[in-house]
Amino acid sequence: MKIDLETRPLDLLADFPAIPTGWAYLDTAATAQKPRSVLDAISRGYGETYATVHRGVYQRSADMTYAFEAARERVAKFIGGKPEETIFVRGATEGINLVAQCWAQEQLKPGDRILLSTLEHHSNIVPWQMAAEKTGAAIDVVPLTEDHRIDLHAMEAMLTPAHKLVALAHVSNVMGSVLDAKRATELAHAVGAKILLDGCQAVPRLAVNVAEIGCDFYVFSGHKLYGPTGIGVLWGRYDLLDAMPPMQGGGSMIDRVTFAKTTYAPPPGRFEAGTPHIVGVLGLHAACDYVDGIGLERIHAHETALVRQAREALSHLNSVRLFGPEDSAGIVSFAVEGVHPHDVATILDEGNVAIRAGHHCAQPLMDALGVPATARASFGVYNGPADIEALLKGVERVTRIFG
Repeated sequence: MKIDLETRPLDLLADFPAIPTGWAYLDTAATAQKPRSVLDAISRGYGETYATVHRGVYQRSADMTYAFEAARERVAKFIGGKPEETIFVRGATEGINLVAQCWAQEQLKPGDRILLSTLEHHSNIVPWQMAAEKTGAAIDVVPLTEDHRIDLHAMEAMLTPAHKLVALAHVSNVMGSVLDAKRATELAHAVGAKILLDGCQAVPRLAVNVAEIGCDFYVFSGHKLYGPTGIGVLWGRYDLLDAMPPMQGGGSMIDRVTFAKTTYAPPPGRFEAGTPHIVGVLGLHAACDYVDGIGLERIHAHETALVRQAREALSHLNSVRLFGPEDSAGIVSFAVEGVHPHDVATILDEGNVAIRAGHHCAQPLMDALGVPATARASFGVYNGPADIEALLKGVERVTRIFG
């Protein structure tokens, strides 16, 4: 089957040395491959310019400190925030846990409520459950629409002044469904609740501006944005961050330490105890530059065209069940009747097609769908029509093998 994109496809495969010819990498929602510019930034950081930051008075350390803080400014600009609101963390999981521990556990009390949705990643469920257990708060769950979006009409009906926090995925890691983040924020604020958005799948695919959205907290992981692992971002409104205690104690996060009393640095330093992932921050800077150099509008158009073509091709196979909306952002989840997704992924791997199979850290969503797991193909800037052809060929082989 010949696949043609309706828009001129990106042709960036040569930028990614870890993708050999003939390998269809369709697991970008789990982690993106890295372009040469990011690899080069990491190599330079360790091999040519390495030094610690914030402490040394020698020139190399001062230069690295400048580069580190320049990266903070770059990342803040990338999401429409300010540097003093931008905290470097290990990833979105740590960012959510930081808010759960340093804001929710300080602010919530018995009778308060937290609102989540059915499609959340475990990282946007478990920290809130832990906070609820410690504070006596309760959790409510917003259902999904028929096409697997967070139901904002239901959310509006459910919200009460007892809700103090709303935490939602900006883009679902399973469905690819895109939340109307500004509308969700308006609904939360209408009852006085704060809102955190999990932007792991949104930031690599959509232009995000936290100031325009109006949210209170926003998190994402660098490795899904074509950057290195072990680095992520928590953005928060400065007044909220400034009122929060630190999550960890140690070097860098202090103002003054005595045995009688310690005072803390202002944000963001207050939340960055210890030596940071310096080179990871430099790699994240390079990733932001790479994505901006392509343009998020082009990336989104490219990935939605691939999704449209993949869904159209798979829909002609009677044994395939598709999940999520037609206009999902870069992600297609599906199931083959009578075949466990792990078997689907294994057979596809034999044909050099890499997809993810399982519950995708979203077991409550699987329960709601009535399936143990799904197969998931997710696209990046390096994918093209040949990858969809390989995916379709592999799924057709699955149906032949299992009858």
